[in-house]
Amino acid sequence: MATTTALCTSFKSEILTKTHNLASDTIKVALIKASPTGSYGAASTAYSNITGNSDEVSGTGYTAGGATLSGGAVTTSGTTAFADWSDVSWSSATISTSACMIYNSSASNKAISTHDFGGTQTVTAGTLTLVFPTADASNAIIRIG
Repeated sequence: MATTTALCTSFKSEILTKTHNLASDTIKVALIKASPTGSYGAASTAYSNITGNSDEVSGTGYTAGGATLSGGAVTTSGTTAFADWSDVSWSSATISTSACMIYNSSASNKAISTHDFGGTQTVTAGTLTLVFPTADASNAIIRIG
């Protein structure tokens, strides 16, 4: 199956009901294995979508549930609001991944977004770093315009 880069539809609805606070909730990122059996994208609703299909990465240096994102900030520019976090790394890791899901651990592990890496990313006894794009209205990882 595949992963598409998308803001989850459920997240769009949940922000209107005050389910998420991306500046203060515990936001996490989970890695999806290189050849997932499930499909992930706009229809994804929760981190359990990944675990239910056994599609989360496993390997040395990676812990189920992924990593907690730090430095959360919500900003606006013009008519666009966007969120940003610090880059996140898994060190001494031996894993292969093709995508990730950002989710809200403070809100019953509800999905925020899914991101395809454009191919398999493999690290062997090294460091895998997710580098978040520039935090602005055109490039930030989460944008609502």
